[in-house]
Amino acid sequence: MSCAICEARKEKRFCPAVHGRICPQCCGEQREVTLDCPSDCVYLRQAREHEKPHTMGSLDQTALFPALEISEQFLYDHDPLIMGVSFALAKPARQDGSLKDSDLIGALAAMAKTYETLVNSGLLVERSFASAGQQAVVTELQELLKGYRAEEEKHLGYSRLRDSDVFRALVFWLRMGHSLASARPRSRAFIDFLFRQFPEKQSSIIPPEEAGSRIILP
Repeated sequence: MSCAICEARKEKRFCPAVHGRICPQCCGEQREVTLDCPSDCVYLRQAREHEKPHTMGSLDQTALFPALEISEQFLYDHDPLIMGVSFALAKPARQDGSLKDSDLIGALAAMAKTYETLVNSGLLVERSFASAGQQAVVTELQELLKGYRAEEEKHLGYSRLRDSDVFRALVFWLRMGHSLASARPRSRAFIDFLFRQFPEKQSSIIPPEEAGSRIILP
C-alpha cells in the first residue's frame, strides 16, 4: 500500500488527520503544515517531545516587549489575573477547533499593544484583527477583564486592577505563546499546553482570597 499523501512511498503509520495510512516522511514534512493534527496523535506527541524548546533569546525580541519586566513577584501577586487570562485564551480554542496558536498569539499581541498605548498615553486605540478567530479571542479576553473587575468589586468593595497589570499579564502569555508554539503554521502546542494546565470545567474568575501561585511553566 502506498502513502495516502504522496502516493509514492510505502505507508507505515496511520494518520488521523487524513484518516489513512501515510509514510514517515510525509508525516514529518506535513505535520501541522498542511495537516490539522489532533492533539492525541502519538506521532505529534513524540515529535514535540524531541523538539528543542524556544528560548527567549532565540525569539524575535521586537514582538515580545523586551523593555517590560515581569517579575516572579508580579506573577504571584496577580495569580488570579494570570489564571483568568489563560482560561479566556483556552475557552474560544475549545469552542472552535480551527483556532491555531497563531490566532491566540495574534490576539495577545494586538491587546498588548492596545494596553501599552493606554498605559503610556492614556489613549484607547482600537486595532484591527487578521482573522475572525483572533477577534473571538480578544472578545473573550475583554469579557474576562470586565468580569475580573466586577469580581474584585464584589469581594473587595472596589477594583484595584490597573491597566499596567493587564499589560504585563498579556505580555506574559504572549511570551509563553511564542516560546511554546512551533514555526509550523497549524501549530496548536500552545493551545494544548493551556488545555493540559487548566481544566475545562474550572472557573475563569478566581476570587482574590483564593489566589495562590498555580502557574506551571513548561
